[in-house]
Amino acid sequence: MHLLFATSIVPDGALASGYEIANAAIIAALRRAGARVTVIGFTWPGKPAADPENTIVLGAVDVRTESASPLQKLAWVVRAVLSGLTFASVKLRVVSDAEVRAAVERAGPFDGYVLNSVQFAGAFERLFGDRPSIFIAHNVEHRSAQENATAAGSILQRLLFRREARLLKSMEDRLCRRARFVFTLADEDRVALGVASDDRSVVLPLVTRADAPVRTGQRRIECDAALIGTWTWQPNRIGLDWFLGKVVPHLRPGFRIRIAGGMPSGITSTHPGVQFVGRVPDAQAFVRTAAVIPLISTAGSGVQLKTIETFELGLPSVATSRSLRGIDHRPDNCVVTDDPVAFAAALETAASAVMDVDGGAFHRRQVRALDAAIGRGLSKFGPVRQEVFA
Repeated sequence: MHLLFATSIVPDGALASGYEIANAAIIAALRRAGARVTVIGFTWPGKPAADPENTIVLGAVDVRTESASPLQKLAWVVRAVLSGLTFASVKLRVVSDAEVRAAVERAGPFDGYVLNSVQFAGAFERLFGDRPSIFIAHNVEHRSAQENATAAGSILQRLLFRREARLLKSMEDRLCRRARFVFTLADEDRVALGVASDDRSVVLPLVTRADAPVRTGQRRIECDAALIGTWTWQPNRIGLDWFLGKVVPHLRPGFRIRIAGGMPSGITSTHPGVQFVGRVPDAQAFVRTAAVIPLISTAGSGVQLKTIETFELGLPSVATSRSLRGIDHRPDNCVVTDDPVAFAAALETAASAVMDVDGGAFHRRQVRALDAAIGRGLSKFGPVRQEVFA
């Protein structure tokens, strides 16, 4: 079976975001199931595809809103309004339908599409109706847009997010309706997308690495808690605002918190132990220096890859209930609470007695469940023909 994996940004091997980590895990699972996978999409500027022999590159684009100039942002908004597309999809309209169709034909004979999230599929929606498709919903995008509208700081932002939510709802409905099967990353997303039936969808349990991590002895603890993320992404920003505004004030003054990752303007804390450290060269090494990991998601949908990574590494954690989306099993050293005061108390307790566990068992359980879920989805195309690779 030959599948064309249509995505906004093709893998470059860096695994710099949760989206890229999820894509790597899903593509690897499709190939373990015996499918041949050709990826089609764009690269980041200056970052070539990691697997060029099995990748069709449409060009290079930078779709990050936070780094775009005011003129570029305005151009995207105007084009989105004039075209009827979402803000996210219009960023990818740097090539024509004809150019994408020609690139698809270069992939050779294939059995169906794997439409990876709504951005690329929405930008070129008319091109993907000629073959069976599986739709991968990384998030319930219209729900995230609605939450972003509620949290928006200006009337204009609120109106733009509401527009996104309306368009995304229609687009997600169409993609799910046309798909032979839908993969989601959290069980509640199946309900939100209207595909809760086991004949229509399944949750993909994910991993953040190909192999189970190996414990390497005693960790060197340099801070009480560490967080890392793409804080410019609005759902992450909402969680960080909750943590800094509601939880941190209840922590003792000497509690040391390091926060890594790109930080939007306006993020501050008066707590003396909070330190913003910017981007770090090794995310795993960074979190391993902390006694406990706060898992602080309060908005968005889909799965939290930082939660999965924390569990794979066996690190102690305190988590909100929304941080456990898409995860059926949590280790014994994870405390769950949505109450800010209880969250702060649990962080201090965990930091005072570091208790790591073996994360390898969690990783192996996730891989087995992922492979079973992928097999169910591929069965909707019929028997999987094993591809022979040279």
